[in-house]
Amino acid sequence: MRLLHTSDWHLGRAFHRVNMLGAQAEFVGHLVATVRERGVDAVVVSGDVYDRAVPPLAAVELFDDALHRLARLGVPTVMISGNHDSARRLGVGAGLIDRAGIHLRTDPAGCGTPVVLRDAFGDVAFYGLPYLEPALVKDEFGVETAGHEAVLGAAMDRVRADLATRAPGTRSVVLAHAFVTGGQASDSERDITVGGVAAVPAGVFDGVDYAALGHLHGCQTITERVRYSGSPLAYSFSEAHHRKSMWLIDLGEGGSLTAERIDCPVPRPLARLRGTLEELLADPGLARHEDAWVEATLTDAVRPADPMARLCERFQHTLSLVFAPEREPDDPQVTYARRLAGRSDQQIAEDFVAHVRGAGPDADEQAVLREAFDAVRADATVREVAR
Repeated sequence: MRLLHTSDWHLGRAFHRVNMLGAQAEFVGHLVATVRERGVDAVVVSGDVYDRAVPPLAAVELFDDALHRLARLGVPTVMISGNHDSARRLGVGAGLIDRAGIHLRTDPAGCGTPVVLRDAFGDVAFYGLPYLEPALVKDEFGVETAGHEAVLGAAMDRVRADLATRAPGTRSVVLAHAFVTGGQASDSERDITVGGVAAVPAGVFDGVDYAALGHLHGCQTITERVRYSGSPLAYSFSEAHHRKSMWLIDLGEGGSLTAERIDCPVPRPLARLRGTLEELLADPGLARHEDAWVEATLTDAVRPADPMARLCERFQHTLSLVFAPEREPDDPQVTYARRLAGRSDQQIAEDFVAHVRGAGPDADEQAVLREAFDAVRADATVREVAR
């Protein structure tokens, strides 16, 4: 069975105030053409279809168009909700849409109930695991610890239990939206840290033939059978080095697997430039970036006049301007930034306690801080879902 694995469309999202709807529509057209031209048997979309719980109307219309075009091809599509989606809204009408071959899986309670498709080698069971917010689903899965590994592990236990009841030789595909250990993040994914640790081990997916992951925006191979497709478009300058693509997976007899990357259309290349304003304006080696979307980091010791206007004279698509003056190593601003670099909210809070009290928090106080941060994140998630 030939699968096309994609995720993280983020329909409705802009790129530094640039409307991306046209580029997203071009991607949908590319997706449909790939399905038709490469003989795809099923499409899997691993979450974050939309960029926010209440997407703009134009994004909803584009999603509707994508579903209709896939349904007309007669190719089944299995889709889950991600942490950016409203599971309830995305899942409206799922029962009716299911009859058209579009299988929306947004309810955590249905993790162990697969979509079963058949090819020449027998059945393939597709299990859709929507994004599982630990604080909201721990009771559903009967886990004591509201952590990502606990709830995802419990969901996979349901998958393996159902798979054990099926005919020998049944192959399995799991769609999940999570941060798996070994994955490389970018600046454009929303933080899902709750319970202190967001990452789950790849071993949680043991026992299935392919895990189609969503959430991280870079296309990545965690193991041969556990992969991220990444987002089809770049949504931050930290993705300037990404090769945007989808996975074309051939799942053969006995679970044999081959994978091929299918490149996605690039609306405009990204460039991250660094130097003084005069260096960026004069360097002939930067000519290749003059038509790119540009993030410029200026290292001038003194902020120059009208830097954005002057940059746009050469790089007309400059979208982001960052000031990082080159300073002496003992400059207080440099040393403070270095102290904060790479530190979590929890670590910064603990450092603050140590600064004002003369001693850092003990284990009980650390637990209180951790619970407070988790409560704030969980509350923000609940309010986002309720929108």
